Amino acid sequence: MVVKPGDWILRTNIVSTILFVVSSTAAAVVFDGWAKTQGVVVALALFAGGVVAFLWGYWNAVQRSRSDEMAVAELYFLMGPAIPKRVKTIMLSCLAVQTVVSVATAIARPSTPAADGGSTAGSTLAFGVLVPVLGLGLNGLWAAAHGGFQPRRTSIG
Repeated sequence: MVVKPGDWILRTNIVSTILFVVSSTAAAVVFDGWAKTQGVVVALALFAGGVVAFLWGYWNAVQRSRSDEMAVAELYFLMGPAIPKRVKTIMLSCLAVQTVVSVATAIARPSTPAADGGSTAGSTLAFGVLVPVLGLGLNGLWAAAHGGFQPRRTSIG
């Protein structure tokens, strides 16, 4: 198998998405002490990684936009011909899975059991809704670094 530039970003997205699915599913099913804690830790770590990837991709895009035509939809939603189909499929699938799993697990446990036997509004699983920032950040990072954008047109007059 030939390793292509940017494949590490795709692998990072796939592995991170699998980690999130396993972690959040375990937290939703078990939903006590350790399971909830690891769910929050994993979600926040992936969110933090997403923020870093987003800023790194944005920085690369700003630098590259001086010479190439780029649009926000091409960067973060991988639209248009600048992104190969294989990359679009993998990256957007990961983003979709992150989004669906985060919403589904947050809805599955909308409240947290209280010590007095009742429940309190809100759930630790709500932290999972931050995880799709990772998918968007990695999309932007890949597109800014490896997208096949057209050269910037020079204006006349």
